[in-house]
Amino acid sequence: MDDERPTMDIAQVVADHHAAVYRYAYRLTGSECEAEDLTQQVFLTVTRKLGQLRNAESARSWLFAILRNAFLKSRRRQRPIPAGNLDLDVDQVAAELPEDAPVSSEQLQRALDRLPQKFRVVLSMFYYEDLSYREIAEHLHVPIGTVMSRLARAKRQLRSTLFEPAAQPTGR
Repeated sequence: MDDERPTMDIAQVVADHHAAVYRYAYRLTGSECEAEDLTQQVFLTVTRKLGQLRNAESARSWLFAILRNAFLKSRRRQRPIPAGNLDLDVDQVAAELPEDAPVSSEQLQRALDRLPQKFRVVLSMFYYEDLSYREIAEHLHVPIGTVMSRLARAKRQLRSTLFEPAAQPTGR
């Protein structure tokens, strides 16, 4: 029997998803250059493996999975940050978010860049890929409790970075 599945057009996949893949890559890396490289790597992989995509509706999540895996693989070569070196003081985390505290895209990216990779990946999977705790745990091969704690710590650290009061010089 012949495979009745229609073949997908790589040009259409790129046209439909390039912007979203690049945005996700930029949020993971914090660098335009690295995001461009990762995006290109994703679409090079897609040209070889487009036949694996069975459903056009799942293209975005498939591309994000390829991107995430490429990002993690590139980071494995870097030295991990020991947990004891994390600069996180729970006492400094604001109990509530300040009212009307707008955050620019640049501020958000700087705060994301300060997160340890394992926190940034979980946060990105949760918010950019809309994956559940269980799905994240399955993709990363970690317990669901680890996902929950990493996400909570990432949020706390982001809040602290984005909303902690800046030290004001007291020029008298």
